[in-house]
Parts: sequence; C-alpha cells; structure tokens
Amino acid sequence: MTDARDNMRVYLQPAFLICVVVLVIAAGVSGKLGVVKKEFLPPKKSFDALNEEKLAPYKVIEKLKIEDKDMLKALGTQDYIQWILEDTTAPAGSVVQRLMLFVTYYGRADRVPHVPEECMAGGGFQQLASDSVTFEVKKAGFERKIDGEYLVFSSKKSGFREKSGQITVLYFFRVSGKYAVGRSETRFLLNKNLFRKYSYFSKVELDFNQTLVAPSKEEAVAAGEKLLAVVLPVLEEEHWPDFEQKR
Repeated sequence: MTDARDNMRVYLQPAFLICVVVLVIAAGVSGKLGVVKKEFLPPKKSFDALNEEKLAPYKVIEKLKIEDKDMLKALGTQDYIQWILEDTTAPAGSVVQRLMLFVTYYGRADRVPHVPEECMAGGGFQQLASDSVTFEVKKAGFERKIDGEYLVFSSKKSGFREKSGQITVLYFFRVSGKYAVGRSETRFLLNKNLFRKYSYFSKVELDFNQTLVAPSKEEAVAAGEKLLAVVLPVLEEEHWPDFEQKR
C-alpha cells in the first residue's frame, strides 16, 4: 500500500501536473483549432522571375540548375536560384569579382533542410573555419543589420564549386518576415506563434568558389554586404510574402 501511495505522489507533483496541462492544451489547440498544421504560403513571385536588371552592377554569368533528382529531393524545394554573378565594378581578377548566389524558398514550416555545414560535409568537403558575422546592409531607403554565418571549406575535387583549394560561404535565413541565423533560430521563429495559419523561410547563401584564391573573412563580408544591398530589396519587395498581412 505504501508503494502505491508513493507512486501516486509522483503523479501529483506540480511539475508532472504542469506537463499534463501543457499537453492537454497543445492537443486541444492542434485538434480543435487546427493551428499547429501550417498551410503552404507561396512567394509573391517565383525566384525564376527575378529581374536580372535590378541586380546591377552585378551581371548574371550563369544560371545553374540541379538536375540530379536525389539532390533536388534533398534540397526540399524547386523554388530556388543558383546564379553565378559578376561584380562589374570590381577590379579584374579580384577574389570577390565573381560569386554564387544561392537562394531557396520554403512555404511551410515542415522542416529546415540541411545547412551548408552539413551539405558541404556530405559532399566531401572539410570545414576549416566558422564564425558569426553581422552584415551592415545599407542602400538609399533600405537599411538592415543581419546576423549570419561565415564558413570556410577545403576540397581536392574539381568543378564549378571547387575551383579553389578553399571555398568561403556566407549564409542566413529569412523567416516569416524576420531574419535569422542558423537552423535553431529558424525553427524557433517558424513555430513561435502557433495561432498563425502560415509561415515560411528562405535561405540566402553566398558562395565564393569562382577563383583560385579564397577571399579573407573581411573581403567576403564586405562583398556580401555589397551584393545584399542590391538583392535583398528585390527579394523583400517582389518575392518574399508580406507576412504581416497573412494570418
């Protein structure tokens, strides 16, 4: 009888009761209000429709497409751009004259696909360095302060992504109208408000992989800020959804 009473005391502990209440509320919210399952939120316009002329002074050198079905499935979306850009104002031969802009869009908070740390490792790359960075993006009528990730990888392979011994990658996320750094913060923002019907996220990645010499961290960040001042206004105004208008 004593053991039975002791067992009952466990279930009457405040911590246990709080957990039960939370689970019941969550079940009620999910089952009755239908607020956990998000509906798909399409972008204003597909990234394929991005106006190249608005990227000046950057020139689109090549538009890459993922032909491998397994790779495309792993990417988790067909709405993306993977463009090689050239800064026409940069000195010839500059290590930041050319880079790859890789932007993906996901209109539902089902999952957050692999971040570059995992994708590059899966492709046989070795991570040499990582650091947090802040992009000071400034343009007339547009100013953003965005936290992101700085990564450096090495590879002995050859190909368009491996033209140098090292590859520098900068990336961050746009999540339901806000900017986020890393997968953890992205997931947090996606599920922050259970009562919203919609959510979305988009990854913005800049790969410096077009030269034989990799840029320094300072060179990469400065080049990233320059490009972001051009591309982010276009993405915000013409492609990413007006999230505050969606409920």
